[in-house]
Amino acid sequence: MSSNSFPLKKRLALAVGMTAFLTGSLAMAAPAPWQDKSASTQDRVATLMKAMTKAEKLHLVTSELGYGYGSYKKPAGAAGSAAYVAPIGRLGVPALQISDAGLGVTNPLNVRPGDGATVLPAGQAMSGSFDPALTREGGAMIGTEARHRGFNVLLAGAVTLVRDPRAGRNFEYMGEDPILAGAIAAAQVEGVQSQHVISTVKHYAVNSYETGRMKSSLDLALPALNESDLLAFRIAVQEAKPGSIMCSYNRVNDLYACQSPYLLTDVLRSEWGYEGFVMSDWGALVDSAAAVKAGLDQDSAPTFDSDPKFIDHMRKMADKPEGAALLDMKVRHILTAMIANGLFDDQERPAEGAAEIAAHMAVARRIEEAGAVLMRNEHETLPLASSGTILVIGGHADKGVIAGGGSSAVLPRGGSAVVDPIQASLETAPHPIIYNPNAPVDALRAAMPGAKIVYNEGTDLAQVADLAGKADAVIVFATKWQGETLDAPDLALEDSDNALIEAVARVNKKSVVVLETGNPVVMPWFGKVGAVLEAWYPGSSGGDAIANLLTGKVAPSGRLTTTWPKALSDLPRPELPGAGHHAGAVPFEKVQVAYLKNYNLNIEGANVGYRWFADRKITPAFPFGFGLSYTQFSHDALTVSKNGETIMARATVTNKGKRVGDDVVQIYAHAPDGTPLRLAGYARVTLSPGESRVVDVPLSPYATSRYDLAQKDWKQPAGSYRFVLAQNAADQTGPSASIQIDAQ
Repeated sequence: MSSNSFPLKKRLALAVGMTAFLTGSLAMAAPAPWQDKSASTQDRVATLMKAMTKAEKLHLVTSELGYGYGSYKKPAGAAGSAAYVAPIGRLGVPALQISDAGLGVTNPLNVRPGDGATVLPAGQAMSGSFDPALTREGGAMIGTEARHRGFNVLLAGAVTLVRDPRAGRNFEYMGEDPILAGAIAAAQVEGVQSQHVISTVKHYAVNSYETGRMKSSLDLALPALNESDLLAFRIAVQEAKPGSIMCSYNRVNDLYACQSPYLLTDVLRSEWGYEGFVMSDWGALVDSAAAVKAGLDQDSAPTFDSDPKFIDHMRKMADKPEGAALLDMKVRHILTAMIANGLFDDQERPAEGAAEIAAHMAVARRIEEAGAVLMRNEHETLPLASSGTILVIGGHADKGVIAGGGSSAVLPRGGSAVVDPIQASLETAPHPIIYNPNAPVDALRAAMPGAKIVYNEGTDLAQVADLAGKADAVIVFATKWQGETLDAPDLALEDSDNALIEAVARVNKKSVVVLETGNPVVMPWFGKVGAVLEAWYPGSSGGDAIANLLTGKVAPSGRLTTTWPKALSDLPRPELPGAGHHAGAVPFEKVQVAYLKNYNLNIEGANVGYRWFADRKITPAFPFGFGLSYTQFSHDALTVSKNGETIMARATVTNKGKRVGDDVVQIYAHAPDGTPLRLAGYARVTLSPGESRVVDVPLSPYATSRYDLAQKDWKQPAGSYRFVLAQNAADQTGPSASIQIDAQ
């Protein structure tokens, strides 16, 4: 039948219909305005929110637990980790797949069977490297591994200050100095977010103790709070713009952190101009209504909350104009983080190849090599000779290296090298005890093919003494496991470890102790051994890194970022009631124990760590910034100049030894008002034997400023400030220079 057989009206109607169909198809195929990559984040957020229903907005302000627990089942669509927010398919809003943590991508309770990942060394190693660029690589590495597993939010960026060397989570944190800790955390955040994964700075704020963490109040006057703990967060937030902040379990000045208008609104939003979103720690909500009003944007896994009604309050409030505006503000914070960090634009899940895994392991190894601290090396005990018999003892060094416990514990590829007899559960947290399967014994054998490496468990002291007396050198591995929920009652190693080291030291002068700890420890045998290397929790490539350091392939260059006291009596709080008590992660108060309901941080105030020791004129066992090398450096001709608001230090550094090595230049500021010194700037420099280099070190304005509570801002007092180039915080022998600074 020809087209002419159709009546004209029918042919016209068909043409109009086809045009409408094609036009509608093209309209549906066109991307929504909020998908336009060329538009600003603010415009994209605004257009998306106009398209959202109230129910869709409410959907974003809470997350579900991302794994099964008890009768609770893992949500459909969840990749399997800390938490999950389902996608909004109608609008193309991607799911939030949220994973712990700052040392790598975790696999809680093995929810993703056998899915191991690369483990970074402890935070002390990252901060102890004094190398933001290297830390940024580490952040990019764990961000990449998060994407491989389908995660786009990583709970990485732990910047709580170390106020006490017994605290269980110190191994996650970046040390006791807020300027250094803030900068290192910022670098990690930048690395993570470079992979289009949101990074989460935590635990906001003053989550300094695990003992009583769900109920205790950390009490500190506001000026001191801003000059210490909040300064670290401020630097991380303003330098790196993390997509998310996690508020902590504890109270701060009697208000729970997740219910504190001062922390969540006055400081974070008004003073710092933060645009991302605030999520709660898991189970942190005690008064959900107060949290809604204080500034919490997203309730994390409310199944753990003691008051899981955050979403109910939000629904009720959203029916009124004021509540609807509050909901919009919270949603805007969440969407801003998602769009600014590319979650809408890059949803690929690339495969993980063998070459990439090897590269990631190399990043972990280099961080450990840069952050491990050589604490003693008498008579050139290290590096080890490449021949002879070397006895290696203890610490499961024939199997792997230990990791810290709790929510940051990463399941390594291949599983733990040592099986924990305690079954993993939230009630037994921070178990399991994990050993990364990178054995120092194997690495030493590979690095020293001309030597005979013998391993002994170290359980029979008579046998150990006999073997040690016949060896050319002995390496004793001593471990101390710590983790979330559990502060240590003291700084002691196990009695068996101390006895083992003493027995070896008596019969062999070439005795080396390698410490794998999360915190400082007391070393009663220190003067009897030849060398001590603090390896911290050394990560996935810890065995290889330790072997490289012991054999001299790499010269140790890490520095301490936590002061090591001689005794607990040197600390602001010598007694820590309840420390050592284990109650698991859930229920949080399974057993009632006596603990401090109020931690009086006003004892030390802003004088955290080395500043406390300087203020009280207490000599530590090892000061902040301490660390030895296989070579020697000299520092000369310090000058300090001011260009506008920027202060720059310049010095000449010379390698006076016979080996290539890295020096960490440390500049400390001394204020005219007599307050304790503060780290003002630092730089890491690699020098060949005999090489000299002029090093420019930018100095932080926070080192010479004070927080003005009335003005809610930092102010520069006028005066003459002295800057010292020191080997550590207790050293006053280095070159110094003074400069007059005007009030600002």
